[in-house]
Amino acid sequence: MPGLKLAVFDIDGTLVDSRQVIARAMDRAFKAAGLGGMDYDQTRTIVGLELTEAVLRLAPPDYPAEQIPHLAGLYKQQFVLMREEPDFAEPLYEGARETVERLADEGWLLGVATGKSRRGVDMVFAHHDFHKYFQTFQTVDGGVGKPHPRMVLDAMAQTGARPEETVMIGDTHFDMEMGRAAGAHTLGVSWGFHTVDEIESANPHSIHHDFACLNRALDAFGARANQEA
Repeated sequence: MPGLKLAVFDIDGTLVDSRQVIARAMDRAFKAAGLGGMDYDQTRTIVGLELTEAVLRLAPPDYPAEQIPHLAGLYKQQFVLMREEPDFAEPLYEGARETVERLADEGWLLGVATGKSRRGVDMVFAHHDFHKYFQTFQTVDGGVGKPHPRMVLDAMAQTGARPEETVMIGDTHFDMEMGRAAGAHTLGVSWGFHTVDEIESANPHSIHHDFACLNRALDAFGARANQEA
């Protein structure tokens, strides 16, 4: 009898192309705080972390620690304002919908593990009509964020999947570190925020450059999980 198969996806940079909107919101937040802005190459390195931790890493060394929550709040404020702009877009990557739909049709359990809040996930998923495919939603609202394994462990506990039945898919070394620490299989993707070298630094099981390649790796993982059930 086939066993469970749980695929846990990161969102930003993995399913959804949010590179420009995240960079723009962070730049505006740092300008609003009088810090002169923030460029994409700096912002992309912290995507996936809990927001307060992310802005702490980006802020100047002498920036007052007590002002970090305010800086995080400015980022949230700018993101809300940007959602009202006519050019705002967080599109799915080409192949993302087809992959999610196929896995769901084939009986996989699906989850997300993200640095977003649950409110942020709900807004993105409502726009793309994605809620119906997923069984577990792990966000920073539920506790410690990446690269701690908590979100993947909670996804497994909620769905009943074992580590050997679980695969973590993401575009950052934080995703790979999190998945590895939880005992899951880890599949990196190269189309998001981190470079291949940065992803490789977390020792993923493999890295993939398009959804066709990722799908082959998921099929191979699923076949092994079924054999070991």
